[in-house]
Amino acid sequence: MIRLCSDPDFEEILEIINDGASAYKGVIPGDRWHEPYMTAEELRREMEDGVHFWGYEEHDRLNAVMGLQDKGEVMLIRHAYVRTKRRRKGLGGKLLRHLESEIDRPILIGTWAEASWAIAYYKKGGYGLLPPEAKTRLLKRFWKIPERQVETSVVLAKGKWEDL
Repeated sequence: MIRLCSDPDFEEILEIINDGASAYKGVIPGDRWHEPYMTAEELRREMEDGVHFWGYEEHDRLNAVMGLQDKGEVMLIRHAYVRTKRRRKGLGGKLLRHLESEIDRPILIGTWAEASWAIAYYKKGGYGLLPPEAKTRLLKRFWKIPERQVETSVVLAKGKWEDL
């Protein structure tokens, strides 16, 4: 079942993010990795900044989460993670398709440039990898991330992003 998450899901969302992010350890630049990958304070700030999480629930347990952030002219997919033990079961794809069905404007997704599996996954789903100059411009415009993360990330888009 796919559902909008709420405050009681906070700890489980955090757990899924940190478990799912383990795939990045040793892949992304060492100066970008830290333990935990996301702290409770960071997650709370993201939620206060308008990231609303959706979850894929099975047997009364969330197994995947994906954040959606409304930025007016675009929607951002943020913090998309699946529990390690539930990867490659289609949960992330189901969540993404559900969110896409609710969105009527361009969708942007940022991920680490070295996360080749994530880039390939989004490309397979119809997202295009943006050129470096557009990536930098859009990351600085729509995300609140450090400069080093801008340097080491990519942006993928679905929909008409060129006029942004």
